[in-house]
Amino acid sequence: MEAYKQEFIKFMVESDVLKFGSFTLKSGRQSPFFMNAGAYVTGYQLKKLGEYYAQAIHDNFGDDFDVLFGPAYKGIPLAVVTAIAYHELYGKEVKYCCDRKEAKDHGADKGNLLGYEPQDGDRVVMVEDVTTSGKSIDETYPKVMAAANVEVKGLIVSLNRMEVGKGGKVTAQQEIQEKYGFPVASIVSMAEVVEALDGNLITPELHAAIDEYYAQYGVK
Repeated sequence: MEAYKQEFIKFMVESDVLKFGSFTLKSGRQSPFFMNAGAYVTGYQLKKLGEYYAQAIHDNFGDDFDVLFGPAYKGIPLAVVTAIAYHELYGKEVKYCCDRKEAKDHGADKGNLLGYEPQDGDRVVMVEDVTTSGKSIDETYPKVMAAANVEVKGLIVSLNRMEVGKGGKVTAQQEIQEKYGFPVASIVSMAEVVEALDGNLITPELHAAIDEYYAQYGVK
């Protein structure tokens, strides 16, 4: 496992973003772990978060993109801090764009988008916190494609929960790749989290609960 991945797992725990216990997800599933990117609240945390996203994008997609798109609401700060970090780490100027939950009907910036307005030919990387069922990308992708004739180079998330998607056969991330034709990557996967924390924060009892969860919701 790359050093920055190990650091990111520790960072999630220390930032109280990755928690273990019993949580009801948006999908209705009862999960023994939960990741809340909204818990990154300090300047230091946001700076580091952007750096981890930038490193993962660089490793997975390279520099062949122009725009970072973050869906409202949690994707907005993710796109901003990642654009800053990408410039600082790799010297590449990228633009950020986000959608609005409600379209703005006045002013010079009226419309459905916030930040940069995509143009035909732009290459876009989408940034999200986590993908559980793939529902959010089904809402986001049409907005990106409606903005201009852009090419989506990929989607990056913090954590690959490694759960079966809506089709019940492959993971949500694999379903997105198959449906939309662009790669999906994560900073870390849940398997890497378990590997890094096993025997420490992840006790034998918790490990058993995680195994039981994947027996029910993992790919068979």
